[in-house]
Amino acid sequence: MDEQRGRGCPGPPRSGPPGWRQGPPWWRLRGPDEPAAAGRRLPWLTTVLLTAFIQIGTGFAAHGQPERVGVDGFARALLLLASGSLLLRHRHPVAVAYVTAGATLVYLGAGYPYGPVLLTVAVGCFAAVVAGHRRAAWGAVGLWWAGQILVTQVLYRWLPPDGDGALGWGEELVVAVWVVATVAVAELARTRREQWAKERAERALAARRRADEERLRMARELHDVLAHSISVINVQAGVGLALLDSDPEQARTALTTIKAASKEALGEVRQVLDTLRAPGAAPRAPAPGLDRLPELVEQAGSTGLTVTVTREGRDGPLPPGVDLAAFRIVQEALTNVVRHSGSRRARVLVRRAPGSVTLRVDDDGPATGADAGGSGNGLAGMRERAAALKGTIEAGPRPDGGFRVTAVLPTTGAARPGRDRHDDQ
Repeated sequence: MDEQRGRGCPGPPRSGPPGWRQGPPWWRLRGPDEPAAAGRRLPWLTTVLLTAFIQIGTGFAAHGQPERVGVDGFARALLLLASGSLLLRHRHPVAVAYVTAGATLVYLGAGYPYGPVLLTVAVGCFAAVVAGHRRAAWGAVGLWWAGQILVTQVLYRWLPPDGDGALGWGEELVVAVWVVATVAVAELARTRREQWAKERAERALAARRRADEERLRMARELHDVLAHSISVINVQAGVGLALLDSDPEQARTALTTIKAASKEALGEVRQVLDTLRAPGAAPRAPAPGLDRLPELVEQAGSTGLTVTVTREGRDGPLPPGVDLAAFRIVQEALTNVVRHSGSRRARVLVRRAPGSVTLRVDDDGPATGADAGGSGNGLAGMRERAAALKGTIEAGPRPDGGFRVTAVLPTTGAARPGRDRHDDQ
């Protein structure tokens, strides 16, 4: 279940087998969308297998230690208590760590043979450390170690088996190495688990950031498309209404322009919304660019605005992201002239230079009830497009009257990373 949830998280493609970056499900930190430890399934399979291994392995260990007390019913009960408590190691890791340490210490104090029962302490400590209860795990292991030294070096005189001697310090060193190794492995697992959780959170944050950027991009595209087309439709509707009785033929032309503008707007809206289709599908239409400037000029002409386009510098294709941004900036600037300027003439300059393209849109004004450059989201959208490509944009009144919009967009280096791979699909 955890692996499936990990694979379902948005983020960049990963190589390797499923769960390779997240780690085993039982190493992971619980996220805000995952159930609490109390709701996790009990590890029945591993607990049963470990219990069987300990019960059987202890029998073999007893044959190799005839000087120790034979394994009887009480020993089997202690073994079952120690291994069986591991069933709750995910829900109650601290309690399990102390139960395994205590049961194992009683088992050794009763004189029963050394053997795989020590695995229960290791697993209990491991589960507590990985769950974040480091001090409790160290405390349980420390108490077990201190109790084991007390039994083997002091209390052995009064504990079974009879005639038992103190455990050699070489053997105590082996026990110490085993304890240190257990704690070290548990700490390594905890560190890796926290690292995987951090990477997982960073991937989720990056995915949310990409989704926010995509929503902003789509909103900007829709604003640019609809603002331009609706401005054309509004002007032509006014012309049609004014001429409906006196000049039906001119009114028919205005209605034809409205039909064409609305059809184009619908097509571009569908193109923008195509980014929501199934992943991997091919774009249905190319993204608009400066090669479509004649269409903008024609549409502006249908509203009574005469647009003159001047090109300077070398020709050649622009990077797709720059080409789209340049088209939208010119489109928004002309839309603002139609909506907010009393001028019926506009001039567009496209200047290509090594490493950049400069766009300049001028009109002679005056403003009609608002600044000739427009207001609201139009200029903000143009600035966002330029900033996304590490370009600049200036907009404001000209000293001799009218309004000017000037944008400089880099065409190399910083311009390319700003382009998202989903743009304009």
